[in-house]
Amino acid sequence: MISVSKSYLNKSLFIVLLGIIFTACEDYLGEETNLDFIEVPGQTFREVAYVPVQPILNQFVNPTDIIAGFDELIYVVDNGTEEVIALDESGREIGRKFIPGAKGIAQDRRLQLLVIGDKIDTNGIKRSCIYRLNLNTSFGYGIRNAEVINEIIHPFYFKSSAIARDEQVVLQRVSVLADNSFYVTRNGPNNSPTQSGGPDDAILLFDASDKFITPLPVTSRAGGQFIDYFKKPFSITTLAKPPQISVDNRGDFIYSSLDPNGILKVQWIENLSSVDGSVYLPKIDWDEDTAKADGFISEPFKFSNPTGIEFTGDGTNYIFVVDASKDSLFQFTSSGLEGVRPPPASGETKFVKTSFGGTGIGPTQFNNPSAVAYKDRIVYVADAGNGRILRFKLTLDIR
Repeated sequence: MISVSKSYLNKSLFIVLLGIIFTACEDYLGEETNLDFIEVPGQTFREVAYVPVQPILNQFVNPTDIIAGFDELIYVVDNGTEEVIALDESGREIGRKFIPGAKGIAQDRRLQLLVIGDKIDTNGIKRSCIYRLNLNTSFGYGIRNAEVINEIIHPFYFKSSAIARDEQVVLQRVSVLADNSFYVTRNGPNNSPTQSGGPDDAILLFDASDKFITPLPVTSRAGGQFIDYFKKPFSITTLAKPPQISVDNRGDFIYSSLDPNGILKVQWIENLSSVDGSVYLPKIDWDEDTAKADGFISEPFKFSNPTGIEFTGDGTNYIFVVDASKDSLFQFTSSGLEGVRPPPASGETKFVKTSFGGTGIGPTQFNNPSAVAYKDRIVYVADAGNGRILRFKLTLDIR
């Protein structure tokens, strides 16, 4: 015979009675609330694209180069007026300086400008020249008070006399390294690797005191060295970019080629330094994973006429390229993927392509863009054919 305690029976009876009460009294706790009227919020994301920053800066004739300086100013070279124009971050013009034939510009970490222009001698012969401008003079700091303190005239930086064909050699663009040495792109008709001063198509290295060091040889990954590696080099950017406190000390550079037969017209050249000297090698480990992106900087024939190139120094490490023939601005990561990472939780896995352009006068169109710069997440494009500077900001950076 099974024995059941009195307390157990009492508890069981209480539970049964409670269930009967709740079942019988339909409205005892009220009817169950219908939640169908509540709309479940959907996840929406802002379109990832560059939008124009107004106003458009249209006070130029033929802006051929633009940089973000280490002094927090923007400098534009207007080849149409042969002037260097300084702007503040709002786009307000601060001042101008006439430099004969001005077309390219860089600023070193001493806040001195290097401007590529022309020098006409007493015989009326015009030669390419790099003008060094001191901005900090007894009259105050700024482009209005700038003084030319040195002139690096082709070909006198490497020989004492010139011949007729030297007039056909032109210096194109300049970019500065962290130690204030700098690279210069040079073009010309004579590209014999054995000629004095190296082939005309070359990238030149100068030290911080403006002394010519060498035309750069490039070493292949197989070990061969080529003094005539560069074909019509044009735009160039080092990795040493503002702000001052985080300047990259590597001697690498990225350059563009205007060689009509070029397959890869934008290349990154790595500088490997040791006690035995420096070696320059083409970067070959670009990321070309189609699961990550739909476009790549290393694609054959990606560019037609890449006239401007910029590397961002704020840690984003983007590479921007403007193509004068395609009237377009391209954006890549430092690993070579085209675009930017998709927004968090967007569900997208590939980089979002942000390159854009088209021929015209609209706020996102270009006509022969010649240069690109970057500062504080704003992209500046020298739109030479339209005589203006355009500014753009990524929608993801708009708060």
